[in-house]
Amino acid sequence: MPDVNAFDITALRLLDEVARSGSFTAAAELLGYTQSAVSRRVAALERAAGGPLFERLPRGVRLTPAGAALHRHAIDVLDRLGRAGEELAAIHAGSGGTLRVGAFATANVDLVPATLKRFADRHPEVELRLVEGLSPRLTDRLAAGALDLAVISDYPAGLPPFAGRLIPLYEDRLLVALPRDHPLARSRTGSGDGHEGGAPGCCQGGTVAGSPESGGDLRESPEGGIDLRELAGERWIEAAPRGQPTLLVDACAAAGFTPRGGLRVAEWSGKFGFVAAGLGVTLVPELAARAVPHDLVLVPLRGQMPARTVYAALPDRPLPAARGLAGMLGEWEACTTVSRTWATGWPRGCAT
Repeated sequence: MPDVNAFDITALRLLDEVARSGSFTAAAELLGYTQSAVSRRVAALERAAGGPLFERLPRGVRLTPAGAALHRHAIDVLDRLGRAGEELAAIHAGSGGTLRVGAFATANVDLVPATLKRFADRHPEVELRLVEGLSPRLTDRLAAGALDLAVISDYPAGLPPFAGRLIPLYEDRLLVALPRDHPLARSRTGSGDGHEGGAPGCCQGGTVAGSPESGGDLRESPEGGIDLRELAGERWIEAAPRGQPTLLVDACAAAGFTPRGGLRVAEWSGKFGFVAAGLGVTLVPELAARAVPHDLVLVPLRGQMPARTVYAALPDRPLPAARGLAGMLGEWEACTTVSRTWATGWPRGCAT
């Protein structure tokens, strides 16, 4: 039985060079060995293989049938190792390999797809994979080595425990979604740049509420929004962890009331449906404004408007490609929003 443990990379490379050159002497010159060293290594390889690998000729050598079989496998092994080395070099340079990204749902409305498109245009040789999930689940996967980067937030109940790197990306204000016929809505549309009346536009990605591409409209108000206390009697459609402080509870407590719940809905599409049916109101992150149906109105709040912070989470030793993507995520607001107006184009330095 051949001793396959003797078929190391050096031996297989020597076998290949001798087979290609047809000479121990020529192979020795190519590899920087002496001719006697090559003869000894080939003899040891033949013992491990269980028989002759080369037929000695008056002028040079040629492969025996056993040698040809081993050489065929040696070529495959050496080729795969060469490609593995190239792939590893590309990964370490940030110009190849696979980048595994995780993100929470509303980040996948605009922030993540827009940034991944820029990244893919700049690094087409990097294979992108995406997983969607809640922030705690994403940090668990990151800690387990199943993700290379995760986009997470502190909404609704603070950041999950995480021992890696956290890069703040964006302060995402929370707007109130109301049905269009709600007394506090008094929606307006077609407002041009979304800055009339002091109410800033709500949509990222080059659109604002009231523009043709936007989702729910943003209510115009001389004061730039409504007071949270005006919503004290509303039912809130939420699905925050029970018994934990949340941004909504804290904001309502600061306004002097406790939010009324009872309808726990986790998916954003479901929340929008309940609000549209007039069963309650909900907080909508500005990141998700583009996905809000047109039969809802997004209302900013005056004073201390609740907001969440969006982060890029990375392991302690991130891949270069992950660091590059985190940098692009940090550029997203500047590259997609200029003074929160739409149709103003991309700022200099943000083109792919």
